[in-house]
Amino acid sequence: MGGEKAAKLPRKVYEKELLRLQIELVKLQEWVRAEGARLVVVFEGRDAAGKGGTIKRVAEHLNPRVARVAALPRPTERERTQWYFQRYVEHLPAAGEIVLFDRSWYNRAGVEHVMGFCTKEEYELFLRQCPIFERMLVEDGILLRKYWFSVSDTEQQERFRRRLEDPLRRWKLSEMDLESITRWEDYSRAKDTMMVHTDIAEAPWYVVESDDKRRARINMIAHLLDSVPYHEVPPAVLELPERPESTGYQRSPRDLRTYVPDHAASL
Repeated sequence: MGGEKAAKLPRKVYEKELLRLQIELVKLQEWVRAEGARLVVVFEGRDAAGKGGTIKRVAEHLNPRVARVAALPRPTERERTQWYFQRYVEHLPAAGEIVLFDRSWYNRAGVEHVMGFCTKEEYELFLRQCPIFERMLVEDGILLRKYWFSVSDTEQQERFRRRLEDPLRRWKLSEMDLESITRWEDYSRAKDTMMVHTDIAEAPWYVVESDDKRRARINMIAHLLDSVPYHEVPPAVLELPERPESTGYQRSPRDLRTYVPDHAASL
């Protein structure tokens, strides 16, 4: 993209707009449930590109029975012998559900290919089959949205450094993450090849510039909402009932129960 780098989105502006968008996401959720729609959102990108934080903001106020995150671990030995897409199919939504893929079948086009975890033949087969697989999903009525979070090399390295120093985020960093620094161009070539084969009309890729995490989250959520033809579903009319009069119930003595100590009183 040309032009100067956009300024960081101010926190107050970000928080106000995020709240508005999250209210709209709840409306989207209710539409999905009422219409029996099936929505799949794929989050891909380099390590530390901001996928996880965005997924957290998308799902934060949604009903986990409707919207769930699929973050699959390494395949088991049995799964390695299956058709590659098989274990992902198990996580696709039924009617009235939203699935957010924190990484997806595109692992084969990225880390598996770059790190040598799959053969050349398996990689080439994936590039041939993936567009067919996604066309099948869309033809069956699934709403499929794919987002690639794009982060610069300098910003990625800075985020890695902060994770190393932060005890709350140290777990996010692995040896493989650090090795990705030395394989930056390999991952870039893999991403370019992946886009050539899988950026199809039925399921296009949408690139999210993510050096500014706040801006990336706002832009991605706004785009998702704009891309789905949802409308507000009137909620059921609920009334808080009157509490009935007591029928004589007496609470059991406190010393019959084990209570959590009041740690807060020591602060």
